[in-house]
Order: sequence, then structure tokens, then C-alpha cells
Amino acid sequence: MDGFSAKVLAWYRGHGRHDLPWQGADPYARWLAEVMLQQTTVTAVVPYYRRFMSAFPSVQALARASLDDVLALWSGLGYYARARNLHAAARLLAMRDAGDFPRTADEWAALPGIGASTAAAIVAFAFGVPAAILDANVRRVLSRYHGVRGPDAQAERLLWAHARAHTPMHDVAAYTQAIMDLGALLCRKAPECARCPLAADCAFDGKDAPRQRPPKPERAVYMAVIAEPGRGVLLVRRPPRGVWGGLWSLPESTALAALPAVVEGLGFEGALGPSYPAVRHVFTHFRLSITPVRVACLSRGRGLAEGCDMMWYKGGTPGPGMPAPVRRLVNQFLEAS
Repeated sequence: MDGFSAKVLAWYRGHGRHDLPWQGADPYARWLAEVMLQQTTVTAVVPYYRRFMSAFPSVQALARASLDDVLALWSGLGYYARARNLHAAARLLAMRDAGDFPRTADEWAALPGIGASTAAAIVAFAFGVPAAILDANVRRVLSRYHGVRGPDAQAERLLWAHARAHTPMHDVAAYTQAIMDLGALLCRKAPECARCPLAADCAFDGKDAPRQRPPKPERAVYMAVIAEPGRGVLLVRRPPRGVWGGLWSLPESTALAALPAVVEGLGFEGALGPSYPAVRHVFTHFRLSITPVRVACLSRGRGLAEGCDMMWYKGGTPGPGMPAPVRRLVNQFLEAS
């Protein structure tokens, strides 16, 4: 153990987080938490994690669940590919002997949705394997401490080298949590350097390397609100890949004039009614404007659109997996009707 990791560990014992619900050596709990924590804060993850563990207390239970059930519990957490990959990985893990989880980072990284840092965190926490991590919090600590600037490949290689050099051969689970906590609690965007155990030797000069962030492109869609008394609002399943893949949503089109054809393709004839104020949602790479449009329909075809890719939704909890802005829209219409 070098001086860096010794200082981080000493700080963690008195100031780190020791009461997170997934802390311990359960590989299933650690895997679930690490996937949920990708690009998401601890505060946001905790209630979702608790609900998941209640519904799917083991990898076998998660593997037996339908993707719809998994997406329904994930709804609102965002980055839904994580949920699809989690479910796919659970089915692969369930084929192993009960309790026989992979014990190397390479084996974990071979599963859907698990990158090098996530895989290392799982084996460090669950099995005490001295594997280096480089998540966003750790990256910020190491880049400031060592004065590594820039987003290029050379900087990435340097940061991984520093991460490996500082990872101790023992107390690795505690150290991994410690350096994560240091980045999350002290070495934040606005760092609290006066409280940091590494401040005396840190190369940080108060300025991070500037990040060039191009403006996010704008996209717009129109969503049809088809409601029937006693049935609720019509939802359709989105394609399995792409934005909100596999979730239930409202029928949509990128052009208002094309929306009647979309509705007709679902087995309905109708006329466009009033449009409502647009709802805006920000993704990682673009901004989306959603304009809901009421559609007055006369149903045609067999079964009033009760196919496997369409359903009537009357409200209720938890309901099917829906994107958060769509769920809010649908609930507003149901409450107003």
C-alpha cells in the first residue's frame, strides 16, 4: 500500500459512506448496484435498488422475470439499455451453478453492459480482488492529483496506470469504496480541498482542463393520445433498440401531418384533435421536444388493438415500463379524464 491509498483509507474510516444498502460481499447485490450507479448518483439509485432487491432477490429471480417487469421497475432511472443488459446478463449467470458468480474482472466484462471499471469494482467488492477502477469520481481524483489533463488516449492510459499503481493488494474493497467516496463527497466539481487528505501533495491548481461540449441538437416528435372510456390510454411498445428501447410509449411521428397514418397503422381511423404544450426532455446527446396530440378515433379491426405490441393502460403502480416524461403525460391525461 502506498502513501496515497493509505491516506485515502484513513480518511474513509472516519468520513466515508458505510451504510449503503449494497455494501457487503454479495456479488449479486454489488453487480446490481454497480450497473445502476453507471452515470447515476447514489441518492437516485437507492430507492430503485431497494425495489429491485425486493422484487428480484436473486439472480435466478431476475432471470425468470420478463423484460417488461424489469423495465417497469427501472422506469424513471434512465439509460434503459442498462436494464436490458442487466436482464440479458442475469439469464447468462443463471445458467451457472447456484452462487457460482464469476471471480475475475475479465469474466464479468464479457457479460452484457459491463465495462472494465464496473467489472473491476464488482470483483474488488465481492471477492477482494485487487482490480483498479476508473469511474467518473475516481477519474476526477486521479487527474487532479497527478495533473493529468485532456480527454485523449494518452491521458486515459496515464489515468489507468495511476489507478493500478494506487490499488492496494489488501483492503481493496475498502479502498475502492474510499476513492469513490472521496470523489463523490470532496473532490467534486467544486472541490473541498481544505478537507481533502491528499491536498498536501495534489497537483490541482484550481482549474480543470476545459471540456468542449458542442450544443445538443434538437429533435421533435408528436405523440398521439388515444383514449377510450373504460379502457384508458393506448400504449405501443417501442423497438427493442434505440431511444427508450423496449419501453411502452404513445404512438409517435416526427411530423404532425404523418400522425394520422401512424394511428391508422395501429388499426384505428380518427381525426387529430387539439395539441397540448410541448414537454421537453434532455438526453445525453440531444434534446427532445414532445408535443402530445389528442386523437379522436373510431376503432376498426379485430380486438380493438389488443395485440402483443399494444395495450390499454388505466393507470396504477408500478404499471408497465414507460419513459418518465411519457408516464407523466399519460398520468395527466388519465387524471383529467
